Amino acid sequence: MMLVRFLAVVITGLALVAPASHLFVLPNKIGMPADQYFVAQSIYQGWWMLGLLLLAAAIANAALAFMTNESGARAFAIAAIALIVVNLVIFAVWTQPANAATQSWTVRPENWEALRVSWEYSHAINAGVTLLAFCAATIAALRAA
Repeated sequence: MMLVRFLAVVITGLALVAPASHLFVLPNKIGMPADQYFVAQSIYQGWWMLGLLLLAAAIANAALAFMTNESGARAFAIAAIALIVVNLVIFAVWTQPANAATQSWTVRPENWEALRVSWEYSHAINAGVTLLAFCAATIAALRAA
């Protein structure tokens, strides 16, 4: 049980790293001219793999919810899972369409600036959502202890 609690917290924390990094660079990127912005976006090639941490975090929190006998811990673990699902919905509705329209930021459509706003702010919101998931996972682990 201690390993499950540990994994729920650590993996959910690791899932926070990518959206938090997007949040912190947003003020510097949101006003970049197109050429600079598209170069900056190229650094994210391969970052899709970090999204797998969300799946791992959901599984770890599900294991915690399943294994604990403490109802408060279970509720917070389920809340962490729900917040991870919210993150994925935000990604599917706002982030991925921008990725698709720009072919992962290698093609510059006419509405690229609107797509940038959608992409940047969806990541910023997901930083907050994932922080809440991390807090819920931490509380669940502490209560289950």
